[in-house]
Amino acid sequence: MTMIRGRHRISRRTKIATLGAAVVVAAGAVAVVTATGGDDAASADGADRSRYVDITTVQPNVKAVNRQRGASRGTFTVNCGRNENGHFNSDNFIAQPGVAHGAQHLHDYVGNLSANAESTNQSLVASGTTCRNGDKSAYFWPVLRVDTGEEQVENPVDPQAQARQERQKAADGQIKEEPRVQCPDVASKIDEEVPEEAQPRVEEALAQVEQVTEEAEKRLPGSTAVDEEVLGPLTERRKQALDRLTQAVARPGAQPVDFGALAPCAIKQPDQPSPIGDGSENSEQEDPADAQAGEHADHQNELPGNEGEIQRPARVELTFRGSPVGKVRAMPKFLRVLYGDAKVSTNGPKNARASWTCTGFEDRVQLQQYVICPEGSKVKRLHDFPSCWDGRNTDSANHRDHIVYPDAATGRCPRGFRAVPQLRIALTYDIPRDAQVNGQYKVDSFPQEGNNPFSDHDDFANVMNQRTMNRLVWCVNRGKNCRE
Repeated sequence: MTMIRGRHRISRRTKIATLGAAVVVAAGAVAVVTATGGDDAASADGADRSRYVDITTVQPNVKAVNRQRGASRGTFTVNCGRNENGHFNSDNFIAQPGVAHGAQHLHDYVGNLSANAESTNQSLVASGTTCRNGDKSAYFWPVLRVDTGEEQVENPVDPQAQARQERQKAADGQIKEEPRVQCPDVASKIDEEVPEEAQPRVEEALAQVEQVTEEAEKRLPGSTAVDEEVLGPLTERRKQALDRLTQAVARPGAQPVDFGALAPCAIKQPDQPSPIGDGSENSEQEDPADAQAGEHADHQNELPGNEGEIQRPARVELTFRGSPVGKVRAMPKFLRVLYGDAKVSTNGPKNARASWTCTGFEDRVQLQQYVICPEGSKVKRLHDFPSCWDGRNTDSANHRDHIVYPDAATGRCPRGFRAVPQLRIALTYDIPRDAQVNGQYKVDSFPQEGNNPFSDHDDFANVMNQRTMNRLVWCVNRGKNCRE
């Protein structure tokens, strides 16, 4: 069992008594919807057993779409660790950009080392990563805790202190938003079926595109004549690489795609819309109540209700999969994707997803109940992200309209959308069986959700370089099972 022991700041009784007042101060008029009352369902002292179900009593409910001829059957798995470095914070730069503690619950991170409320495309690219293959994408989800209702003893490993330290390190190294080079995405324009013999030349051309673009980015800060010193040479060098790409994927008798047309780039100024219209600067207008809550949230990263020992996953699997009805296209760089809904009680169940299962029972997944697993089986969260992209935008006003789910029955994307690799994040935990039976494990949540299992969610921002993304798509479309 992998646990990270924390410390309670005040007694459980005091926290429960002050929960309503704390939320009112933090979130203004936001209503608190929790399972309160005489049985104190939100606490381990009187856990609401109706939230937990024995997985062996659940009938199989997962129906896979029948694969058609031409389906993309491969997988691409990225090893980014289990957050061994202790990267926690209560931010969400996708849903609440710029709002410190905007999530009001703690997130577990793997991949990008700098992800926090102030993250931008520029800072994400400049960061390090925990992924073995150099993938700088950000993968993050709310932590899982075991709450026995007892005060925790002092322990050198304090997740709240770690979170503060990580935030301070990220703030110290935070990149100030500056003008940057912005170029059209290339990998997402490549045909789904690259001939196997052409793949090495495609990777070489994409690597060259990445290199010349990064070099131009480095020259930009000291440039006094941007067009002549940066954009002109960059366009010329990108075109040379992209012309080689055109030749690499050309097919006899087919009209060639002119990738050289993607050579011109532009300069993105801070606080200005994207000059090439890729949708990367779209973001949801933050809820004023959430912004206020973020500003007033204490520096322990959470409000009362999210208590107990953090459970580090025993296993984290980040796997990209194909489409059951055809080939997939590459995701564009900086694509933002959400799984589930952290505010189901406010927004309704439309975007909630069934997450909870046990190892060996993945054919049955629960939405509104945590699971109790038999001996020898482990608690597991399965997060399957949407995989139908609109082909234009990397984000949208509600962070959902630009990438949606395929039809559950047919596996087909809606008209105007194209299939991209589907990310599945699988999180396996060593939750003690008595904690399962006693209803003592729960997911962190906004206060109004009261740790309900249906508020489980996950976030992903794609920061893979063009070469890695192309390799991912090639593995998936060619039916290979690649691991990096």
